[in-house]
Amino acid sequence: MKTEERIRNIVFDLGGVLIDIDPERCVHRFEELGVKEAAKFMAAEDFKVIFQRFERGDIDANEFRSFIRSKNEVLKDVSDEDIDYAWNGMLIGIPRYKLDLLLELRSHYVVFLLSNTNSIHWQWALDNPFQYRGFRAEDFFEQEYLSFRLRTCKPEITIFERVLENANIEPHETLFIDDRPENTKAAETLGIKTYTPKANEDWSFLFDNE
Repeated sequence: MKTEERIRNIVFDLGGVLIDIDPERCVHRFEELGVKEAAKFMAAEDFKVIFQRFERGDIDANEFRSFIRSKNEVLKDVSDEDIDYAWNGMLIGIPRYKLDLLLELRSHYVVFLLSNTNSIHWQWALDNPFQYRGFRAEDFFEQEYLSFRLRTCKPEITIFERVLENANIEPHETLFIDDRPENTKAAETLGIKTYTPKANEDWSFLFDNE
């Protein structure tokens, strides 16, 4: 890897780094279920608050779905599966070359996942992109650190401190790859090396010498 110091640990973000995302697909799927002005609904402040609580693990999937139904009468009798399908619409998938790279990196580094995510999205990831060539999520990562389980979210310093402590890793030996500058800046305050890829950037060049 191209770095001045020896990196032993790689911590990856999920959405926007590993999983390609498109929020418009989520909007379109809710519209297909009959939600008018779905984009406006998802941009509303009360939805943002509930979404943040869902990612922090303050509410569970059933409570999240109940909120969506309460705000959209047309979804009153829609199944949990249909709501989940619409909600997961923003998740496109993980390109194969990234999955192959993750497996290769495990031969050189200790690889972790650190994601602000929720239980519905995580279950989709387990059932879809990480079901690859007979592998499962635990084959790609030493450990997955997920906001809804940790009850804290990036860029809060607490979440990075908990990862360092739980994984027993040194910040100066750790590279954190996240597409949000506020998250990488927070990690840097603890001495963690970071890289912030631009939208749709192929960041695999970081490991060209592996």
